[in-house]
Amino acid sequence: MLLLYGFEPANADRPFWFTIGGALEDGETLQEAAARELYEEAGIRVEAADFTGPYGSGTIEFSWGQYAITQDQTFFAIRVGNAAVSFDHMEQIEKDTTTAYRWWSVEELESTQETFFPEDLAAILRKITKGGELA
Repeated sequence: MLLLYGFEPANADRPFWFTIGGALEDGETLQEAAARELYEEAGIRVEAADFTGPYGSGTIEFSWGQYAITQDQTFFAIRVGNAAVSFDHMEQIEKDTTTAYRWWSVEELESTQETFFPEDLAAILRKITKGGELA
């Protein structure tokens, strides 16, 4: 699973791993938003129809900079092979607060001491993978 590494602007000393995502634009389906966000945040182009899932959903609340955010989230999956990751299409605030990326396995998520969100990400990834294949 591809995760990004960064920090909330007011807490640069507390970085964490997080999934790619963002808000729906007018008229978009969840899968279209996922495809757009994957391109904007990681430079990977995919077709919205190729996503599988959803594998999880929920609502979270958090702070980002000066904003209090309530966010509905839905988790889809898509196999991208050895796609190159690029931050070139991120908004400037994302470039300023995203410092790295990494591909994670379920086992790595379950054994790491690093902070990642959502906290149940390993369980979501287990739903997505069955013997290493997309469900």
